[in-house]
Amino acid sequence: MEEGDRSECERILRSRKTAVNVARRAEMLVLAARGLSNRQIALELGANAHVVGRVRKEYGQRGLAVLEDRPRAGRPRSTRDEQGIQRVVETVCRAPAKGLSRWSARTLARHLDVPSATVNRILRENQLQPHRLRTFTFSPDPQFGEKLLEVVGLYMKPPDNAVVLCVDEKTGIQALDRTQPMLPLRAAKPRSWTNEYVRHGTRTLLASLDVATGRVFAHVRKRRTSKDFLAFLDSVVKEYPNQRLYIVLDNLNTLRLPRFGGHASSK
Repeated sequence: MEEGDRSECERILRSRKTAVNVARRAEMLVLAARGLSNRQIALELGANAHVVGRVRKEYGQRGLAVLEDRPRAGRPRSTRDEQGIQRVVETVCRAPAKGLSRWSARTLARHLDVPSATVNRILRENQLQPHRLRTFTFSPDPQFGEKLLEVVGLYMKPPDNAVVLCVDEKTGIQALDRTQPMLPLRAAKPRSWTNEYVRHGTRTLLASLDVATGRVFAHVRKRRTSKDFLAFLDSVVKEYPNQRLYIVLDNLNTLRLPRFGGHASSK
């Protein structure tokens, strides 16, 4: 294998945009250049030795063109086919029909009167995944970049002889209790409890996470006032005597009061 071809195959393997089938053939050629047999390459990649041999043979005939799929036999796509593909792609990239939270292959096929297998193929070829969802948010804080670097720096490399704590709260937790006691485990019967319950209001969980050790210190309170949060911070300080604390907080309204100035240092 020529050195230039080997370098190109290694570049293809490093790229995140390389198709799986192309990367697999490139890896076969790189391993072959290292002197591995067809059987060894097949065992290394979990492939068929016959497939490895065919790729190596075609490389000798076609060079790096072996990495790309050969044109498939059959009728070439017509303008009508291309329009159908464009119709599916444009529809799935828009908001779903009324009553749907997202498009699926079946709902899209029904909406466009297209076979679901065809929709699945088009979505796969265009790397469209309507079932996936990723959230994002933009901060309006003009100093967000500086604060982000400071917090990440604390997480990645905390100061010597200091503890980094991530503090947050969970509100509106329902305090439920069963109306009957739980029945114990018995032979061939699991533990069981009644499906009836009584409400005891809601609770707020205040917690701190020690970033280095994973230790969690928590309080449960009936309310979520600044006074409750101050009491929680005082308890946190007592848990880490004679140690400097770096506490990472969000901008919750109960944390943005003047009285915090003498009690806690927040980032």
